[in-house]
Amino acid sequence: MSRPGPSTDPDWQPYDLLMMAKVLGAGGLGCEILKNLALSGFRDIHVIDMDTIDVSNLNRQFLFRQKDVGQPKASTAAAFVRRRCPGVSIEPHVGKIQDFDDDFYKQFHLVICGLDSIEARRWINAKLVELVVDNPMDPSMLKPLVDGGTEGFKGQARVVYPSMTSCIECQLDMHAPRQQVPLCTIATIPRQPQHCIEWAHQIAWSQERKDETLDTDDPDHISWLCAKAVARGKEFEIYGITYQMTQGVVKNIIPAIASTNAIIAASCCNEAFKILTSAAPALGMPGTPNYSMYTGDAGVYTYTFEHQRKPECPVCAPPQNLSVESSWTLQELLDHLKSQGPGDSEAGQRFQNPSLTSGEHNLYLPNPPQLEQLTRPNLKRKLTELVSDGQELAISDPAYQNQFRFRLTYRAKRAKSEDD
Repeated sequence: MSRPGPSTDPDWQPYDLLMMAKVLGAGGLGCEILKNLALSGFRDIHVIDMDTIDVSNLNRQFLFRQKDVGQPKASTAAAFVRRRCPGVSIEPHVGKIQDFDDDFYKQFHLVICGLDSIEARRWINAKLVELVVDNPMDPSMLKPLVDGGTEGFKGQARVVYPSMTSCIECQLDMHAPRQQVPLCTIATIPRQPQHCIEWAHQIAWSQERKDETLDTDDPDHISWLCAKAVARGKEFEIYGITYQMTQGVVKNIIPAIASTNAIIAASCCNEAFKILTSAAPALGMPGTPNYSMYTGDAGVYTYTFEHQRKPECPVCAPPQNLSVESSWTLQELLDHLKSQGPGDSEAGQRFQNPSLTSGEHNLYLPNPPQLEQLTRPNLKRKLTELVSDGQELAISDPAYQNQFRFRLTYRAKRAKSEDD
């Protein structure tokens, strides 16, 4: 901290590392990250986690003890670090990362993810890109995202500079696809506890609670699925179904290994330290490697490379061009959007119930009912009355995590030929 490194700026001055860092997740990876940050000189840390401590966590999440079972992970981990590392300010937040507004995220210099959910990663990725897009003239809105993840003996660490480099959405193809169980097996002849859980997840919920959206982070929802799966298992003499197993199947959680967590957490914290101090070149800058892979199931192997941005990425790419007929009404545009997806990143999906806005104007909002009624007259109006040529259009839809941006252009009306 007291001497310059080979990559520091000429006007660099020694300083104490008082930067504010935010850690998402206080589980197996999060515990390692919090410990590393506190011992590396970080003095202002915030941690978010909505989970409580289960007895099964104690074999690898070393900030917790038997007496802590049932307590929130975030506050318990923060208290432990404060006791062991005097002088570290660590603020816990018990809840979902989606519960906090833009002003909360604007206060941090860096965000480190130790999450077990792809959906949560996609959300924070979109939020950090949104901060940059909404404040293009404010360089402080660029918050580097350091993300770590483990799957058994495998793991990865990556750095994202929002709007500058390949983002989490660009890299979805790097995640292993979820193993699918044939629906006929789930519905008729389950043979494993996991089949009973999938039956409760895919069939029982849609039949008995079809008007509710399943929240895989809601303990009541997981408990309901577990009870249904246990009852299903008894019918076929299948036993061993637990709450933890249900949660693991529904959320596609792969058992964690302490050594892998330690290696990936160390890599994440090393990158965070290099980013904030310029002590050495860090991953993630445009044109340099931004993704580091590790596997330890057959020896030790690492590989670092640059994951390229996707030009059609719905999150970090510039607005896509959307060419429409100048004679269309807003209703015809909606019908067109429902017949096609927003790009190749999520092939096979379609807009289900899109909301359309342009600038500060709401063109059509299907929910809540009051706003739907207020914007419904726009459906019969010509697009040219609502959106000018080349104007940006923002589309949100419950089928997707993110908001899509399109630049609307009008096709010239086709002239009639002599044969028409």
